[in-house]
Amino acid sequence: MDKPVHDNWQKKAAANQKQYKQWLKQADKNKVLKQLPALHEEAFSKVDCLQCAACCKNYSPRFKTPDIKRISKHLRMKESVFIDTYLRLDDEGDYVTKSAPCPFLGADNYCSIYEERPSDCARFPYTDEDVLLKRPNLTLKNSSFCPAVYYVMEKLLSIK
Repeated sequence: MDKPVHDNWQKKAAANQKQYKQWLKQADKNKVLKQLPALHEEAFSKVDCLQCAACCKNYSPRFKTPDIKRISKHLRMKESVFIDTYLRLDDEGDYVTKSAPCPFLGADNYCSIYEERPSDCARFPYTDEDVLLKRPNLTLKNSSFCPAVYYVMEKLLSIK
């Protein structure tokens, strides 16, 4: 797999936050949405999540009710035991993991519940959907730690 970007991409992402923010405000949403699937594919042809796993190491997805039902069933746990064991309520009232890194992340960066993972995990980093534009603060945060988001944002900035 090619390197997605130069070695200091995080420094460049931090330096470009204002530019990304401005671009996200002014973007032609329909034009961008048409480009996202191809850019997403391109980014993931260059980024190997198993080499990074920064999302799983530092942040928690929201565990919605269907996620909790599905994962607890998969783990053969009562939902209440699953919640007590792994989750807490955050400031917004969402269930998130009690600890970081994610308790389901292995030392090899593989997810032990990958097939049953929360929908937030399955959709992350939202580079192929409208969340990229609808939640600019989330996109800005994600661009600072996810090389795929950085890659997509840099490509979008370079398209005139």
